[in-house]
Amino acid sequence: MLEEFVSEEQKGAGEQEIPETAPDNTKSEAESQAIRFSDLDLPEELQKAYVDLGFEFCTPIQESSLQVTLQGDDVTGKAQTGTGKTAAFLTAIITDLLRNPINEERFVGEPRALIIAPTRELVMQIAKDAALLTKYTQLNTITLVGGIDYQKQLDQLEQDIIDIVVATPGRLIDFLGSRKVDLGMIEILVIDEADRMLDMGFIPQVRQIIAACPKKDYRQTMLYSATFSEDILELADRWAVNPVRIEVTPENVTTDTVDQKVFLVTTEEKYKLLYNLIQRDGSERVIVFTNRRDQARDLADNLHRNGIEVGLLSGEISQPKRVRTLEEFRSAKIQVLVATDVAGRGLHIDDITHVVNFTLPIEAEDYVHRIGRTGRAGADGTSVSFACEDDSFLLPDIEEKIGMKLDCEHPDANLLTEPPAFSRPGIFKSGKQQGKQGKGRRHGSNSGPRQGSKRGR
Repeated sequence: MLEEFVSEEQKGAGEQEIPETAPDNTKSEAESQAIRFSDLDLPEELQKAYVDLGFEFCTPIQESSLQVTLQGDDVTGKAQTGTGKTAAFLTAIITDLLRNPINEERFVGEPRALIIAPTRELVMQIAKDAALLTKYTQLNTITLVGGIDYQKQLDQLEQDIIDIVVATPGRLIDFLGSRKVDLGMIEILVIDEADRMLDMGFIPQVRQIIAACPKKDYRQTMLYSATFSEDILELADRWAVNPVRIEVTPENVTTDTVDQKVFLVTTEEKYKLLYNLIQRDGSERVIVFTNRRDQARDLADNLHRNGIEVGLLSGEISQPKRVRTLEEFRSAKIQVLVATDVAGRGLHIDDITHVVNFTLPIEAEDYVHRIGRTGRAGADGTSVSFACEDDSFLLPDIEEKIGMKLDCEHPDANLLTEPPAFSRPGIFKSGKQQGKQGKGRRHGSNSGPRQGSKRGR
């Protein structure tokens, strides 16, 4: 679902990822001043999709950016996950493509709009949102991501005329190299989560992709980032034409519906604490974050051997397996999802009861994205962070980022009782010796931390 949009009903229910409004039929001052989608000069097909979805008011990032992008100007937007930026750029793209149809013959493999995002999960989420908004149009959207059958994606490219491509940089480079995609007809380019692209080392690939697109004077460019570092602003100025800079900072960086706790523990106590927390009533759907793939793999393996239904999500997991794991998590076939930060952004799953930071994130920004997976759509959620001798020094930066002091406490003795002996073999450490069954004391060492008018037309 389009979880970044906000409807009247959601606002009344207490949606926390945008400024709150009063419940029932009473509108707050902020909502009274907000622009409705019906106030915008959007195509009828797009307006109808919004009506079906029940979304009426624009969020701040949507309002600010659409006033710019619907006129065909470039934008550099700073916005957190959940503020509505996906809807902002999709609305601009769909409006432009519908209002400027191409009447001459078109060819396969020549999209008109390109959206680049850093992770497969985010690409797939953007594509799902695009499908909801284009349901009354003939616009065709496809995804190009690694880990999914190359031939299947090639067949899509060669069978249909493509309007919008949503892609990760690596897989798009593959298709460019084989000349299966021609970006020479791109009219709108969106670079989403540019700061994440920078962190993940994708900028050289993004440069190569942009070089295959029309020059910046002949396309519209939108860049969105959670932060405005000097590097990001330099890239924005290089890739766009006089981009209008828009900054939307939520009143609360973290949502009020998330109860944030920090437990002070030793490295050896972490697994015992995690196991006992998972056994508590109310821990129905839990995401556990670690910083590294090997940590995630070891932790998921230990939880499975202790009889917990668990899934693993990291960069080394194939895309088909990722999709299956997420569906099992959504359908409650598995209770716990152990993940690296690949799942921290662009992952929208309802009713996540707990987020556990088994290791504190190196970047404070990632803390915000991690705990944002719970407490969504007005529901209550709990964030639990484990701080040990190896990572407690990261707390001050996190507190500065979220603008509040985190309550730190030592766990009760009952939360540190030894887990039972392993009851079944491991499944996540393929090709490695699983080791003998052991009690909780062995777990610590195994899983510890270390529209407008277009230019050139």
